[in-house]
Amino acid sequence: MSIPSQSFEQYTVAFYNVENLFDVVDDPHVFLDEDFTEFGRKNWTENRYLKKLSKISDAISKIGFESTGKLPAIIGLAEVENKKVLNDLIQQPKLVNTKYDFIHYNSPDERGIDVALLYDTTVFKPTHSEPLHIHLEDEKGVRDTTRDILYIEGTLAGTPVHVYINHWPSRRDGANATNDKRLSVANQLMSHVGHKDPNSKRNENHLSKEDAHHIIIMGDFNDDPDNDSIKKGILPHGFDNPTASLKNFHRGSLNHNFKWNLFDQIMISKSLHNDVPNSLYFHKADIFDDIMLRQWKGKYRGQPARTFSGRNYKGGYSDHFPVFAVFRKN
Repeated sequence: MSIPSQSFEQYTVAFYNVENLFDVVDDPHVFLDEDFTEFGRKNWTENRYLKKLSKISDAISKIGFESTGKLPAIIGLAEVENKKVLNDLIQQPKLVNTKYDFIHYNSPDERGIDVALLYDTTVFKPTHSEPLHIHLEDEKGVRDTTRDILYIEGTLAGTPVHVYINHWPSRRDGANATNDKRLSVANQLMSHVGHKDPNSKRNENHLSKEDAHHIIIMGDFNDDPDNDSIKKGILPHGFDNPTASLKNFHRGSLNHNFKWNLFDQIMISKSLHNDVPNSLYFHKADIFDDIMLRQWKGKYRGQPARTFSGRNYKGGYSDHFPVFAVFRKN
């Protein structure tokens, strides 16, 4: 007889690319920021901004809820503009009663979009955070700016964890032409992992909660699980990709030209497959692709209900579905 899930102490870890969560104020230091103003190319009004906040907060409040009965413990976010939008987000009615706080650093990305972490302060206790600056150069040796990786150390339900939140270089100039950029980011990420865990404790699943080195890598990698940056750049260094099996012909976290991709992924160190007393361990992963987040009709039926299609305002949630993992406590 199966044991009811309510018998376990469970926590949701999620990642969500929220598709250009900008406020309505023009920041002169941001290249494309003026597009997201009332008289900019996107005609981004206060009403549209508030509607976006409401929808994103509604989605976050439901990620993993069927499994755990509570809101996510931590949520990595991509495509947020600044601290203001994060503060406005956690003040939304669907989130305000959960004691969320956030960690965010401005990055050098020319679009003005960053990654961030939302976390339930009653469950996750950060002890250190920093942006990991990514160094890329074009063929002429000129610095190519991209998003920083956000690194956070802390305890999740009492278990020490190391969390990396990523948004890797896009495929805008072609997947093959930009492949080396994502491979370079993977190498720089693994260099930091090796520096923090020189004894490769991430590979061990029998160490005590205090001695283990548990790592969660999440993000929009702009690559699928079978691409080199993931398959060769990360997994051989002591990691599993529990989200990889979620991708198939009919399912993914985003859809481009009627083809599903799973750019949004959560990878975990092998140490999180354990039966160590009082430690967290991985239980399952999924895509939160509920009907509420989908296009309901037309030729794009079933795809993510996005906020914009080009310059055309659609009023949806995001062009990505969130992904999540559920962890249980031994």
